[in-house]
Amino acid sequence: MSPTAIGLTMFAGMLLLMALRVPIAAAMFIPGALGYAALTSDAALLNLIKGSSVARLTVYDLSVIPLFLLMGQFATQGGLSRRLFGAAAAFVGHVRGGLAMAAVISAAAFGAVCGSSVATSATITQVAYPQMRRLGYDGRLSTASLAAGGTLGILIPPSVPLVVYAILTEQNVAKLFAAAMVPGLLAAAGYLLVIAWVCRRRPASATVSAPTPWPERWRALAAIWPIVLIFALVFGGIYGGLFSPTEGAAVGAVGTFVAGLAGRELDRAGIVRSFLGTAETSAMVFLIFLGADMMNSALAVTQMPAAIAQWVSHLAVPPVAVVAAVLALYVLLGCVMDELSMLLLTIPVIFPAVMGLDLWGLPAEGKAIWFGILVLMTVGIGLVAPPVGLNVYVVNGIARDVPMAETYRGVWPFLASDALRLLLLLFVPSVALGLVGWLFR
Repeated sequence: MSPTAIGLTMFAGMLLLMALRVPIAAAMFIPGALGYAALTSDAALLNLIKGSSVARLTVYDLSVIPLFLLMGQFATQGGLSRRLFGAAAAFVGHVRGGLAMAAVISAAAFGAVCGSSVATSATITQVAYPQMRRLGYDGRLSTASLAAGGTLGILIPPSVPLVVYAILTEQNVAKLFAAAMVPGLLAAAGYLLVIAWVCRRRPASATVSAPTPWPERWRALAAIWPIVLIFALVFGGIYGGLFSPTEGAAVGAVGTFVAGLAGRELDRAGIVRSFLGTAETSAMVFLIFLGADMMNSALAVTQMPAAIAQWVSHLAVPPVAVVAAVLALYVLLGCVMDELSMLLLTIPVIFPAVMGLDLWGLPAEGKAIWFGILVLMTVGIGLVAPPVGLNVYVVNGIARDVPMAETYRGVWPFLASDALRLLLLLFVPSVALGLVGWLFR
């Protein structure tokens, strides 16, 4: 077989294994290993496995992933999510749809100390959903707003997918975090507008409650000072040049740990659960890394990435149309793959092709950062889009009284908001790059 035929066979084999529900890391590793051995030799395969395993597990930059995950675990076990929702509900809970808005606001704030969409969805749903149902919110609005709001866990920095993208493309993590800030806030604002529109169109979907007295509002606001302090310390330190993103993640993990202990909500059992949850998620992430490394190494031997990059550069279509097609591909892949698997498998192939295009006259670094934010926003769409929106499954696993079909009906307005934001970013790169230029001039 020719190298190209072997490459296509590997990709088809991966899709087949995924369809058979083989774990994604193994689905990438097995075809990649077989293809690499066919293209080189058994000895070369064993040498690659040894080298890539040691390389991935000893890279300093990758330690930022378990540290940010640990920070999110401490925030979850330490009750910070409950305080965030309480503060948001105190200020906006009295308007129609206010608790759904409070869920989105608290998800955005929790995402600033978490970095995981699934963790944000699960944590905020456990806190907000019982109150929303108790006050008469319908299941469609409740679960859809929680699933969409959960995506803010990765859209607002810190973001594990952005860290992975930065490592794969050799970009500055701090600049990517800065570029994601404005689009992430736009996402939160868009979701709030969607909730207001849904409640105006279907008033029965949400109720109106009595306003919270101002003294209680101030007490609820004072209860979230640890989150504000941690966020300011971590990102102020990173952008102030006091420490690197990895050191900032360590500072954040220690800060959330201390805040949980000070609030007397993080006990010994919670600490054990935090470390165990971090270990389990980190192990999954690094196994996906190893599987993707194997597949990408085999594809590199076939020369397919270089051939695709050359083919794309000679297409007789506008460069922005190529990027739009790539984003559409990510939406489709999001129906069958998680966000990290998509990035690890596709970025080594797609990124060189995109960097060879002339896009709005952007310099190389600006183009790479802008494309990373576009990919992140598209990955967020995949987390809630049917038929396999991971956040929808997470939320419905907790809200078992709501049919999943109802949640999918409810997410369509949120997906429309996502599409408008994606178009804005596609045609106006300064939305993502403006803050980067201001912070790093």
